[in-house]
Amino acid sequence: MTIPTNPTPTGPLTSHRAASHRATSGRDAPGSSPRPRWWRRPWVAPLMVVAAAFVAFSLPPYLSLDPAQSRVPAPDFFPPHFAVLSLHVVFGSIAMITCCLQIWPWFRARHPRAHRRIGRVYVFAGCLPSGLLGLTVGVATPWGPVTMVSNVLLALLWLGCTLAGWRMARQRRFVDHRRWMVRSFALTMSIVTNRIYGVLFGILLFPQLDTTFNGDETQLMQTIAALSAWLGWVLPLLVAEWWLERTDAAKRRARTHRTT
Repeated sequence: MTIPTNPTPTGPLTSHRAASHRATSGRDAPGSSPRPRWWRRPWVAPLMVVAAAFVAFSLPPYLSLDPAQSRVPAPDFFPPHFAVLSLHVVFGSIAMITCCLQIWPWFRARHPRAHRRIGRVYVFAGCLPSGLLGLTVGVATPWGPVTMVSNVLLALLWLGCTLAGWRMARQRRFVDHRRWMVRSFALTMSIVTNRIYGVLFGILLFPQLDTTFNGDETQLMQTIAALSAWLGWVLPLLVAEWWLERTDAAKRRARTHRTT
């Protein structure tokens, strides 16, 4: 019987050591799924710039504590409108900034502990308080009933998707967690597309003030607000669903190819 002079250890301990070595060296083993590289996600930096610019533009009036600087006129029937709206904007800004890091694949892979901690901030110091305050602001909107329905539905969906994603993470169902958080991200950032549509519809509809709207500025503003409110979150959510189905279909095809 021949006894090997340099036996190669096998088993869970060796696998654990190999995984630890890959984690510390930053390299992947041959045949394994490559780690995401930060430079392979060219949309991350522009997204962060957009989020930071939007917060820098939107937040200062509501930190001034001066209701006259509010960009949304307060309805007469709801005196605390400015205070509630200001808190909604502050917590929403936290959600916008933190979600940019949460969806960055490189950051999730290299800093899982920070990902979990920032995720808690995103949920409990961003989405949940902002969504709950958004329900109140949505009901008290000065832009008419069509916008009110959109705002309330958006707040409910935002709260629901975020809570579902957090619950999936708690249950370690990370595939489902990712799907729900992609939806939550789309709804979080929908405020940006809302404002873009507001500018576009303003440019298109203001020339029709004296014709289509018979000189009624209130009707014009409510129409612009309603169109922007609905398209602002419906289209990003549809894009998120398309992207999820597209990536899942690609993964199914890859699994099928490996088994055949």
